[in-house]
Amino acid sequence: MLPSDGTGYVSRLADRMEAEQLGTADALIAEARKMLRSRAWTPGEIHLLAEDLTASLITVRRVAESRGERLREAGHVEDEDDIGEGGGEEGG
Repeated sequence: MLPSDGTGYVSRLADRMEAEQLGTADALIAEARKMLRSRAWTPGEIHLLAEDLTASLITVRRVAESRGERLREAGHVEDEDDIGEGGGEEGG
C-alpha cells in the first residue's frame, strides 16, 4: 500500500476502480436474483453464476480490506487488536 493522505491521483484512481468493482457486484447480484426467480436454469448456468459470484465476492472483500486499511492508517478506526479491550463486555 502506498502512503497517501487519500486525496492524490493514486487514491482517486483506486476509489474509481473500487466503485466500478462494487457496481459490477451490484449488477451481478441483480442478474443472480433474476435468474434464480425464473427457476428455469441449467446446471451449467448455475455453475457459471456461482463462479461469477465467487469472483465478485473476492473482489468486494479486497475492496473492504483495502478501505479498512486506509481508514486505520488515517486514524479513523481502532486497530483490530484494540477492539474489545476495555470497551465491550466485561468478564465476571
